[in-house]
Amino acid sequence: MSPSLFSFSPPKVWNMLGLGTLKEWLSNNSKRWLWVILVLAACLGVYRFFTLKLNITTPGPELQKSISIQHQHNPTVQPCVQHQEKPKAEPQTKSQRRIDVPLLTPWLAPIVWDGTFDKDILNEQFQDRNVTIGLTLFAIKKYVVFLKLFLETAEKYFMVGYKVNYYVFTDRPADVPKIPLQQGRKVITLVVQNYARWQDISMHRMEMISNFSHQHFFQEVDYLACMDVDMKFSDHLGVEILSSLFGTLHPGYYRAQPKSFSYERRPQSQAYIPKGKGDFYYAGGFFGGTVQQVYEMTKACHEAMLIDKKNNIEAVWHDESHLNKYLFLHKPTKVLSPEYLWDEQLLGRPAFLRKLRYVAVPKNHAEIRNK
Repeated sequence: MSPSLFSFSPPKVWNMLGLGTLKEWLSNNSKRWLWVILVLAACLGVYRFFTLKLNITTPGPELQKSISIQHQHNPTVQPCVQHQEKPKAEPQTKSQRRIDVPLLTPWLAPIVWDGTFDKDILNEQFQDRNVTIGLTLFAIKKYVVFLKLFLETAEKYFMVGYKVNYYVFTDRPADVPKIPLQQGRKVITLVVQNYARWQDISMHRMEMISNFSHQHFFQEVDYLACMDVDMKFSDHLGVEILSSLFGTLHPGYYRAQPKSFSYERRPQSQAYIPKGKGDFYYAGGFFGGTVQQVYEMTKACHEAMLIDKKNNIEAVWHDESHLNKYLFLHKPTKVLSPEYLWDEQLLGRPAFLRKLRYVAVPKNHAEIRNK
């Protein structure tokens, strides 16, 4: 067996290194101290070597702090290791991933904002599938006056380049305006009765959508978008919204805590959501998904409202309350940001809103409702 370094006696080492004269000069005590110094020096060298490697490959305190902040604002951002040679920074563009707004729900469904999708890539995917989108809107009583502006702006901004069926539910078919439409798009008038109260009209929307799913929607379109008519489009609104089931964040509750959401809080109602529960507050003015999913949701909401009516209770915000209960129990696969439903007259234009895509038209509700 070969002898190890530690099997050499100190005198042999001194002779091997040509330090015999120095050996004679040193006393026995000096030899021992010199060995101690040599061992300490070797340990220090090993320590410095590994410390240098760690400093190169491990983020320092400032970088770790930056990574922590990124995760707080954007859970999808992955920590990246910064090396000594940093790449040249590129100018930030609006198409880059945003960190100023929430991008994912707790169940990892995307929240759609400007800068979170590539319109060209999505158009390639959906145009290959040759999809047709249905849009339902209710123009009952005097709400028919909003139809012209709604349809004109929809032709400019809504699903441009796709086949669209506008399903207009109205009690005044003669007042449905005729406007120029893009190729592959049409207005289909569905005559329905009106109701004495606007609340009843609102609640019966769920019944009508579920009923007409079998008569029209299943055979004619792939997706449904259910929208309020007293609105207008003001920017691109396309296939980035399409998903199995989507809801839209209510602009009035976007930054509110769930405890302050205007859910139905009475346990007697089918729309009841207890305090401390809930994810988001969704607007009744814009929801949708595949025809099957919209049918199941509107049917469930209508049946829940029938139970409430039998029990002599009416949810605080009517069909919107039942919509929120359904989306609490059946999580949407995509959530639209307040860009997709906003009232600039009431809420102004905060900095986080890069786009206003679908906005409220100024109106006097008292002059329109129940007339």
